[in-house]
Amino acid sequence: MDHHAYRHALAARLQGSELPFPPEEFAARLARVRTAMATASLDALLLTDPADIFYLTGYHTFEVSVHTALVVTAERRVLQVPSIETGPAVVTATVDEILGYRWEGIDEVIAPLAETLAGRSAIGLDLYGAGLRLGVIRELQARLGAERFRDDGGALVDAIRLVKTPAELDCLAESARITAAGLAAAEAVIAPGVTDNDVAAEGARALLADGGEFMSLQPIVTSGRRISIIHVNHKRRVIEPGDPVFLEFGSAYQRYTAPMMRTAVAGRATAQMQAVRDVCRGLFEALVAEMRPGRTFDDAARAAEAVLAPHAEALFFSGVFGYAVGAQFPPSWVEGTGYIARGQAREFAEDMVFHLPLCLRRPGEWGVGLSDTVRVTADGAVPLTDNDWRLNERGA
Repeated sequence: MDHHAYRHALAARLQGSELPFPPEEFAARLARVRTAMATASLDALLLTDPADIFYLTGYHTFEVSVHTALVVTAERRVLQVPSIETGPAVVTATVDEILGYRWEGIDEVIAPLAETLAGRSAIGLDLYGAGLRLGVIRELQARLGAERFRDDGGALVDAIRLVKTPAELDCLAESARITAAGLAAAEAVIAPGVTDNDVAAEGARALLADGGEFMSLQPIVTSGRRISIIHVNHKRRVIEPGDPVFLEFGSAYQRYTAPMMRTAVAGRATAQMQAVRDVCRGLFEALVAEMRPGRTFDDAARAAEAVLAPHAEALFFSGVFGYAVGAQFPPSWVEGTGYIARGQAREFAEDMVFHLPLCLRRPGEWGVGLSDTVRVTADGAVPLTDNDWRLNERGA
């Protein structure tokens, strides 16, 4: 059978059988987006970011490299997927129509999309989001007129996704629980003579055994001097006596990830390591105090910068003190809807959720990273993860 027949046969037995939330949750999200569309005078959204599509429909798959699109109007949600993703579309999504195209026939994308968007005078795009293909947009603009397309669709959806619903907070809490289990298992095997791969393998085993899904970002483990290099990962390195070992894990639960960083030591932590740990903790306390409604992301960043300033010459820091997390897909768990950094003028609101990745690196020597995922409340941010903010000494 072809993919059209497959879709109908599958729908007869399994339609919506793996919808990650009740239909009412998606209806409420959709209502908020449609209200924002009306306020912005948009009569259609064309979304291609897998996380945006998931947020409004539940659609999820591990194959996010292929063209997928969601058209949202005041009347309908139309999901376009390649033939190999017909199954996930049928069982995980709630939409009004599924448009399939042959996986190998990307040229089949344009005509159905153009027909779906015909008659729409203001179509919002996310020009900075994942999955947007220049060739697709060029073809659509050529057929429908470039003047119909606007670039504010992504910001519209981001502003809504930033504030989490109770159902989303439940998923993030469960992710936090599984993340903690993975980190505890990984820490337990740290000792001189084991490899960073051994540590990562034990952590990954625990994450999956405790109920985690395929992860948006695999477990990160580095040790010794390699911690000082941002964004490298385990690579068969043998852990030496006295090495710090950096771990950053994030379990996915219904695609929601609450990451956490920890640093342990294969032996005794030095006074310098403990001093850097103290700076990380000071940064965290400054941030969570500022993360409350009425304060801006910039306000929180400036408060943290004041703590970091005496150490800024000796320690490398990425410059982003926090980023929003929620539902996401590989290659990253970063939601992309908000960043706690200098110049970010958006204000905090209750039930925003951020990972605060506080890793400080001494170039060519070592580094210390500690973090929590936190929820914004009226009185400041509170952790969803359960970091004890210690440099645990293994085998000392």
